[in-house]
Amino acid sequence: MIKISDKQASLWGSVFYIGYLPGAPGTWGSFAALPLIYLASVFIHPLFGPLLLVLLFSAITLITAPVMEKSFEKDPSECISDEFAGQSVVFMFIPIYDSWEYNVLIFLAGFLLFRFFDILKPLGIGAIQNIEKGWGVLLDDIIAGVYAQLCLLFVIFVF
Repeated sequence: MIKISDKQASLWGSVFYIGYLPGAPGTWGSFAALPLIYLASVFIHPLFGPLLLVLLFSAITLITAPVMEKSFEKDPSECISDEFAGQSVVFMFIPIYDSWEYNVLIFLAGFLLFRFFDILKPLGIGAIQNIEKGWGVLLDDIIAGVYAQLCLLFVIFVF
């Protein structure tokens, strides 16, 4: 396991201190991830760009969450790298078009769906948080992202 200091964990786990914004750090983190996801989708690939972000932020979460949990509580709200990973899952397989209106609507819908599943934690998501060593912190957001993505794909298909 990679050893990092509390300060390094705080920097990376909070994604350059976005996780310390007041109110709803998870929402701030999910929102802050959107431009990065969009750029990765456009300049890398609609599948592989978000997948790369999922892998990157999953690794960051697994390294930083255990350290941050020692300083804060279990699944600390300041650790939002898991939100970046989960929000990125939502947009894998989602096409990006030249239509600004389409992209804004899709990203807004994906954001709202992810926040719904991440906050309410239905369908077994809440139980996943009990897994230790950073895995629970990460996997509840990954599963929320999968559920949100399935709903978003359904919405795109229907409309």
